[in-house]
Amino acid sequence: MTLNIKITGGTIIDGTGAPGYIGDIGILDGRIVAVGQVDEDADQVIDATGLTVTPGFVDIHTHYDAQVIWDRMLSISPWHGVTTAVIGNCGFGVAPTRPDHRTNIMRTLEKVEGMSYDALASGLGDDWPFESFPEYMDAIEARGSAINLAVFAGHTPIRTYVMGPDAVERTANNDEIEAMADIVRGAMEAGAIGFSTSQATTHHGYGGNPVPSRLSDMIEIDSLVSAAKISGAKIIQATVGPTLFHDQLALLARKHDIPVTWTALLSGMSGPGSHRKHQKITNDLRANGAKIHPQVACRPINFDFEFNEPFPFEMRPLFKQVMKADREGRKAIYRDPEFRKQFREDTAEGARNALAGWVDRTVVSMAPDNPEWEEQPLVDVAKSVGKDPVDFVLDLSLETDFVARFRFAITNYDEEEVAELLQDDNMILGLSDAGAHASQLCDACYSTHLLGHWVRERGTLTLEKAIHMLTQKPAELFGITDRGVLKESALADVVILDPATVAAGKLERVYDLPTGADRLISPASGIKTVIVNGKVLLEENQTSIPEAAALPGKLLRNGVAA
Repeated sequence: MTLNIKITGGTIIDGTGAPGYIGDIGILDGRIVAVGQVDEDADQVIDATGLTVTPGFVDIHTHYDAQVIWDRMLSISPWHGVTTAVIGNCGFGVAPTRPDHRTNIMRTLEKVEGMSYDALASGLGDDWPFESFPEYMDAIEARGSAINLAVFAGHTPIRTYVMGPDAVERTANNDEIEAMADIVRGAMEAGAIGFSTSQATTHHGYGGNPVPSRLSDMIEIDSLVSAAKISGAKIIQATVGPTLFHDQLALLARKHDIPVTWTALLSGMSGPGSHRKHQKITNDLRANGAKIHPQVACRPINFDFEFNEPFPFEMRPLFKQVMKADREGRKAIYRDPEFRKQFREDTAEGARNALAGWVDRTVVSMAPDNPEWEEQPLVDVAKSVGKDPVDFVLDLSLETDFVARFRFAITNYDEEEVAELLQDDNMILGLSDAGAHASQLCDACYSTHLLGHWVRERGTLTLEKAIHMLTQKPAELFGITDRGVLKESALADVVILDPATVAAGKLERVYDLPTGADRLISPASGIKTVIVNGKVLLEENQTSIPEAAALPGKLLRNGVAA
């Protein structure tokens, strides 16, 4: 027997958390057929001496729903060792969508997920290749992708499909709930991995309206979760809010006997140490049988933004007037001395909200006429020109017609607290948000950051534990079969990396989205080879597959590749 690929001499960390060992891996016809000592010949031999061989990483929280239509490579996730991604999180997505709802769906993604409307409109085109959810799944499968994809059926497009403009105005009646449940059942039959929703107060859609899922009540949510579970859903994902949190999620998990993962348990959400209360509640719920899995992040939750779309501040009541205003109206609000006074008071150090003291964590990320200010602390730049920091950011925003940009960490910036979350086995690592907030943040590099920073630099996690968190643990929770562990008969999603150099690179702003829209990217270092379903996809971050060729990623219907 001649193998397709043989990987020799590497330290195999198999994804289970077990200690690594030196060995070989044999791959044939897309599967791992031998682990340990492999004597057979192979068409391609990869020498992994001095390197680490792991399963491909599983990213459970991405928003590539639209991007997959125009970017089959799903960059940048494969650069960082991700071989499987889950899309449709937070109740968002692009299917099902009626033709006359397309603009509102794209405007919602623009507002809530920081996507460029022009890029969405250009990338999706005038004639979307789908309307229903099953048609969307077929379109993904027909186009192909570099990595494997599992798909949530999102509440917002489903609600919009049934209720139209009323989806952002009121609760649903019984007939509308049943129509939504029917769509959910059809989505599960088409291969959705589960159902997702959001009640987050930060989630605003077109026209500053709450996203449609926020208008749902527990009767509607319960009905849709029931429809999903009965039809084969593996998991439910929720972005929490005041009316959908611990008690409600535990009720859904117990009543329907289904895992629920929620976004996101972060350090500093409501002050120092605030995460510990939610950890204790979670631990108690799980001890009493509720399948609750909070998602945690390993990076500070940074936002790079401009004040025409002040996403980090949209959660604050003061900014409701801003969100309802048009561009010129926002300028008028920002000029108002009373607004500036209230802005300072609302977010001053010591205020009881996640934005308290934001100016001290902020850098100027773009200053068109003063490049020397870029990447410098806001307080230092403001002091150099004799201005209060709030006055400075608003003045610069107005002077540059909102071109000036700023970046700060909203949460997860206290590393000792983040370490507590990463070491808690009741948590699940997620929240890369890959594909969303493209011009505002880049956490698609979470995997290499985990390995470089939390393993090598800080020693908070062992390499074996970190690989387990990136592979077997998410794959098993999400019902993604035959992946996440290096063992005989498993599908051959494999990463070869250098533990001495693996890291996420510095953020760079590029203009490669449709219509030249910008996004932030992070180059990876130390990722030597990425193999997807037995095909070498990347070597030293260079694709090994011609652009026009069939790509190795599979659509995972109900967690399984066809």
